[in-house]
Amino acid sequence: MSNITSKALDQKIKQRGGEHYLIDVRTVPEFNSECINANCRNIPLNKIDTLDLPKESEIILICASGNRSSRARDALAEQGYSNVYSLDGGLANWKANKLPTKQKEGVLPIMRQVQIAAGLLILTGALGSLLVAPSLIWLAVFVGAGLTFAGISGWCGMALILGKMPWNKKLQECNA
Repeated sequence: MSNITSKALDQKIKQRGGEHYLIDVRTVPEFNSECINANCRNIPLNKIDTLDLPKESEIILICASGNRSSRARDALAEQGYSNVYSLDGGLANWKANKLPTKQKEGVLPIMRQVQIAAGLLILTGALGSLLVAPSLIWLAVFVGAGLTFAGISGWCGMALILGKMPWNKKLQECNA
């Protein structure tokens, strides 16, 4: 149980094709926007316990920075998997090494969805308070307070709600 560098993984992909499993543990929207340009499956970290592969399989876990894939690696070790690696530095390090990714059309990343929704709600509240009813300003205040709380705590209720929308739930494979 250890890490694998981006360059070592790139070589492994080029040399051995399908003798290992690439599992991306990021959220569905993150995975749906971009993934490593190889056969890669998305199993989010909170569903990693559903992985059903032979225990001796070589499994390489990928996330944005390496944190979630390290946690997934440890969780799989507890389940009896013995040949599991976490991509060191995650997708960010992969891209920093100028290795290919597959950009996918379709769903916007969840944080962009939050920005759009929050912006529209604040705009609606502000303009609505001027043109329709002064009490609509509370909509802008509520959303602004929510964004402030999200920035301080790292927990964003709007992101959780948007993450449950049907367009953000579709699991995909990233086939090069």
